[in-house]
Amino acid sequence: MKKVISTLALFVSICLGAAAQGLKESGTSTLSLIPEGWSYEIVNGDLNKDGRLDMVILTYPNFSEHMKVREDGYVYNFNQPILGVYFGQSNGSYQLWKSYDNVVPARPDEFISIEASLLITPRGTLEITLSQESSAGSWYNTSTKYTYRYQNGDFYLIGKDEDSYARNTGKHEIVSENYLTHKRQRITDNMFDEKVKRKEEWSKLKKEPLLRLGEEPSTI
Repeated sequence: MKKVISTLALFVSICLGAAAQGLKESGTSTLSLIPEGWSYEIVNGDLNKDGRLDMVILTYPNFSEHMKVREDGYVYNFNQPILGVYFGQSNGSYQLWKSYDNVVPARPDEFISIEASLLITPRGTLEITLSQESSAGSWYNTSTKYTYRYQNGDFYLIGKDEDSYARNTGKHEIVSENYLTHKRQRITDNMFDEKVKRKEEWSKLKKEPLLRLGEEPSTI
């Protein structure tokens, strides 16, 4: 019996320790919401149209088991980034609405880097841009912007813009999809050869239910 109680206590301790390492539920400042030592990016804006500033935080944990130090001292962080959406309260504090650990991909290896940036537009939409560069295995650099709007109690994907080019050939492609108008624009040209004519194509998208933020992992 003592062994069972001891095991249960250890399990609870581990769970509480893990929870303590996540984003805090509420606070009045950014530093009060993020575990010490985690790097982060924040943006502010009115997401839910209530007249108060909201906040979106992208954090990068620093758990040592998911980090690697190169010979020259450069540190690779393979930890899973966490995105937190906070709504502003009437007392000036921020309350966590939801956190996500599947929106921004973790760095997969030493040869692929993923950079993420956030923006809340004046219209209150949330833009998450993911940029990928490969030093081996692929010639393509890709940047994808996901645009979400808060409506009907959740954040829905209303648009996606992808910009990619090949470093070896200069082949360049831009694809923009609007899930409200159900239209798709595709532009192709060549960044190295001006003789390659710019082409623009429009097509219709099949009407599908809008995806929620975090409903499926973002990819680039």
